[in-house]
This record gives sequence, structure tokens and C-alpha cells, in this order.
Amino acid sequence: MFELIQSGGLLIIPILFCSVLAMAIIGERFWTLQKKEVVPPEMVQQVWQLAKNKKLDAKTIQQLKESSPLGTILAAGIKNHQLGRDVMKDSIAEAGRQVAHDLERFLNTLGTIATITPLLGLLGTVVGMIKVFSAIVSHGVGDPAVLAGGISEALITTAAGLAVAIPCVIFHRYFDGLVDEYVLNMEEESLKLIEVMHGQNQVKEPQ
Repeated sequence: MFELIQSGGLLIIPILFCSVLAMAIIGERFWTLQKKEVVPPEMVQQVWQLAKNKKLDAKTIQQLKESSPLGTILAAGIKNHQLGRDVMKDSIAEAGRQVAHDLERFLNTLGTIATITPLLGLLGTVVGMIKVFSAIVSHGVGDPAVLAGGISEALITTAAGLAVAIPCVIFHRYFDGLVDEYVLNMEEESLKLIEVMHGQNQVKEPQ
């Protein structure tokens, strides 16, 4: 393996750096985007129970805000629920945009890695082929060992770039879809809270 890396030339270094960074992002996103951490089950019902028991003081709302992304959105609505349904809905929507942005953290970086690593591999291919033709000009085609270094560099950097880019594309699409799903779930949960606080069935608990 180490010999392959050496044969890849200088451009293998940024490709390896991108691979390490991509692995770190993928691991962090898997840990952060757990459903139980983003959209805790039964949270709306718990908030409704606290509201009925008049226990939604400033400290409890702050704890709710810090508990999860869904908690952040619900806390924004609760703070403004006395100002009317429309104000509550607008505050939830504004908080939701910020939460969605936070959930997408590092995904742009992952997408960038997926884009640039094949280009780095292609650049390595070009550099390797330049070395091959330079060797042909200097030594002719009689010595295969002279040509092998450039060809090896060209193939290794191309393969390395694709090997990093393909998983990055897959995980980027996966996390992007996961964030969209969570945003929809949080929107549904927020609408439940609005309905129980300002809807017609104010005494009915959320299901």
C-alpha cells in the first residue's frame, strides 16, 4: 500500500487528505443526525403536558431549546404563542430555516470533496502522461522501466480520486435526503403544537 502511495506522486497527498476529511465528516454526520437526537419522539405531547400544567417557564423553554433541533423550533413557537397563531407560525418557520441550515453543516464540504477528488485524479493522470512523453523524448521507447513510473502515477491518482469521490457522492445524497426528511418531520410536529395551542380543539392532546 505504501509503495502504491509513493508511486502516485505528489497529487496523491491532497487526495489522501480529502479522504481523511471525508471520513471524519461522514462519521460526525452519522452521529449527529440520529433521529432520536434530531426529532425526539413524543416531544410535542410532553410540551403540551407542561403547557397544561403551567410549567413552561423561561428555564424550561431554554432547556427545551437546547435539547434538540426540534426542541429549538418548538421553543421559538412557545415564546411567541401569546402573540397569535400567525406570529407563532412565523417564528417557528424562521427557527426551522436556521435548524435546517445547521443540519446541513459540512455537507457542502463533503460535496466539494466529491467534486474535486476526481479532478485531482485527472490532474495526476495528465502529470503522469507528461512524464511518460518526456521519458520517451529523452530515452526513447526501448526501456519500459522508464515509462512505467509515469504510467503508474497516472493510473494510481485516477483510481484514488475515484475511490474517494464515489463514497462521498453516495453519503452526500444520503445525508441530504435525511435532512429533508427531518425537516418535514419537524414541520409536522410544529404544526401539531400550533393546532393544540391555537386550533379549534385546544383541549385535545396531540396524538
